[in-house]
Amino acid sequence: MSTAASEAQQRGPDGPAPEEPPNHVDPEVLEAEHGRWSWRKILVWAAIAVLGGISWVMVALVRGETVNGIWFVFAAVCSYFIGYRFYSKFIENKLVRPDDRRATPAEYKADGKDYMPTDRRVLYGHHFAAIAGAGPLVGPVLAAQMGYLPGTIWIIVGVILAGAVQDYLVLFFSMRRGGRSLGQMAKDELGVVGGYAAIVATLVIMIIITAILALVVVNALGESPWGVFSVGMTIPIALFMGVYLRYIRPGKVMEVSVIGFVLLLAAIIAGGYVGYSEWGIQYLTLDRVTLAWCVIVYGFVAAVLPVWLLLAPRDYLSTFMKIGTIILLAVGIVVVRPEISVPAFSEFASRDDGPVFAGSLFPFLFVTIACGALSGFHALIASGTTPKMLEKERQTRFIGYGGMCMESFVAIMALVAAITVDRGIYFAMNAGAGATGGTIEGAAAFVNSLGLTGVNLTPEQLDATAHAVGEQTIVSRSGGAPTLAVGMAGIMHSMMPALDLMSFWYHFAIMFEALFILTAVDAGTRVARFMLQDTLGNFIPRFKDPTWRVGAWLTTAVMVAGWGSILLLGVTDPLGGINTFFPLFGIANQLLAAIALAVCLAIAAHRGAVRYLWIIILPLAFDVVVTVTGSWQKIFSPDPVIGYWANHFKAREALESGAQSFGTAQTPEAIQAVVRNTLVQGSLSVLFVVLTLVVVLIAAYKAARAVAGRKVSDHEDPFVESHLYAPAGLIATPAERDLERRWEAYDAATGRTRSSGH
Repeated sequence: MSTAASEAQQRGPDGPAPEEPPNHVDPEVLEAEHGRWSWRKILVWAAIAVLGGISWVMVALVRGETVNGIWFVFAAVCSYFIGYRFYSKFIENKLVRPDDRRATPAEYKADGKDYMPTDRRVLYGHHFAAIAGAGPLVGPVLAAQMGYLPGTIWIIVGVILAGAVQDYLVLFFSMRRGGRSLGQMAKDELGVVGGYAAIVATLVIMIIITAILALVVVNALGESPWGVFSVGMTIPIALFMGVYLRYIRPGKVMEVSVIGFVLLLAAIIAGGYVGYSEWGIQYLTLDRVTLAWCVIVYGFVAAVLPVWLLLAPRDYLSTFMKIGTIILLAVGIVVVRPEISVPAFSEFASRDDGPVFAGSLFPFLFVTIACGALSGFHALIASGTTPKMLEKERQTRFIGYGGMCMESFVAIMALVAAITVDRGIYFAMNAGAGATGGTIEGAAAFVNSLGLTGVNLTPEQLDATAHAVGEQTIVSRSGGAPTLAVGMAGIMHSMMPALDLMSFWYHFAIMFEALFILTAVDAGTRVARFMLQDTLGNFIPRFKDPTWRVGAWLTTAVMVAGWGSILLLGVTDPLGGINTFFPLFGIANQLLAAIALAVCLAIAAHRGAVRYLWIIILPLAFDVVVTVTGSWQKIFSPDPVIGYWANHFKAREALESGAQSFGTAQTPEAIQAVVRNTLVQGSLSVLFVVLTLVVVLIAAYKAARAVAGRKVSDHEDPFVESHLYAPAGLIATPAERDLERRWEAYDAATGRTRSSGH
């Protein structure tokens, strides 16, 4: 800003400006507000604790024939409240120690593009929309194979002690470093070897994560003209919203979101007519390979278009849809109170030959349920766009820890919806086509052969369920999304049975899930492109120039080609793409979490927080044990159902011997696909675990040196005095409201305008 402009701002429009208010609330005042315990406050928290305790007893210990779904909602919500109020505050006070006197990168690097102070409530929505992809929807549904209790415990306890901790710390440490990416922070803190190991691992893992997210969409929309039309219409709707918000009614976020939501509902309703029309059946009944190419093209275009044109309006849409639908589902569960007959521990909890995914409960439950409990993908968002938009340091707790708790609630709702589905139908939907034959008769025969207690599935049940939800078939619709949609549709139909909208609710749920996932696909592609540009920029500096369009398009094409190749392998996999690729997705995601936690450990040790390093060491150690054990089994297990290499060599032997079939692969071409896919999976498993162990060991070494008192470099950006103020949480305290009003008066008196994020 020029000197003249600065003086003009200080004078204000009507003469000398008032004195600038403080840029923070006095910490002693905040502590007094936070620590003051009135009788009313004590009673509220006592009620939350008692309700949570009763709910956990009902879910975990009471062993009747059924358990009511309402207890899952109460156990989760009460646990999140307690974890956020007490544990995250403990982390803030002892480990993070934010300072609102400091300007954030959004303030001192403000450019109106990447760096921009954004209202905490808007930013919470942006952050949640970016982190909440397929994981919290798909993982819990697949893990329901083991019964409801293991997944419930991991989702709720895992997020409080691990997932939300990682998101919070990565967001804070990235913000203190000018919004640097996870890879760049690793390079700064761990040196060249550890840094580049983290960068390579992050890039390759991003390819796997994005591919599996896209695979879920493809499996949900395959042979579903209604779904293809409705989800396809979200693209022109989002484009219209982007133009509307930029040129027609700038800044009217709520207005355009309402318009977009109405158009979405219209697209779902119209999809019902299109899906049954002659041209809809002819042109929109797409096979999975065709859909995969559509998603690949979409991913490239979405990643190179301006953010305001497609990604931002899709974020608005998906945030309202995500939070609104999950709350609606929670209300439905409370109202309907579904009785769940799935056992706490199923027949497959003590076995490793499950039809949905192979492997024992430990470690594979903990990698199948990745997002919702602990997710390395979140570390890329928390060190990507979000730290560049924070107004104040204390907001990192609300957005980082609080945002992850909301995603965990999504996972719990997905789990409850899945376990309300008839068990026979659940296994028919999630077993691979090679096992079921893709027919209702084959699916019924396969499920009945599993020996499930109380399950006797008939082809008529499968046909009736497909008809009820407006689909041609529900057999082998693996990926979790269709199962979740059936569960959600059943709950919503039971809440409003007179309306008879079962098929509407199913396709509403499919669109809801597709918005969840496509947001992560295009955001993930864009983040991966940024990471690749930064990496190549170390060797060819021009790649770091964000205005160089050739570089942006080239790096986007490389990343899309990477995840697109894995996607095509998945949709052509005879073993069922999700069934074999999702464990690799889960392990890769959790290995990325280990990298993120290891970097946080080194940074926290350098900051001198020695007494409280256990906050990071606890989830890091558990995550490393889980992922290394899972990787070891996937690499070295002699069982071809579990081990990638065992499966690879047996399939290759079958192919070389001239066999016409191998397990669920019924043709030589299918056997060749098994050989190819297991080679890719096995090779990536080795690469991921080696790179992660390199990063973790170097981080542990660096942390030990810091604890021993060795002098280390400080990579935080220099202190810059802040000249703005905003409250920290969703609801401002009295002291925060008072200071906020003073700043509003100051802004009005000086004519100063806040960012467009407000």
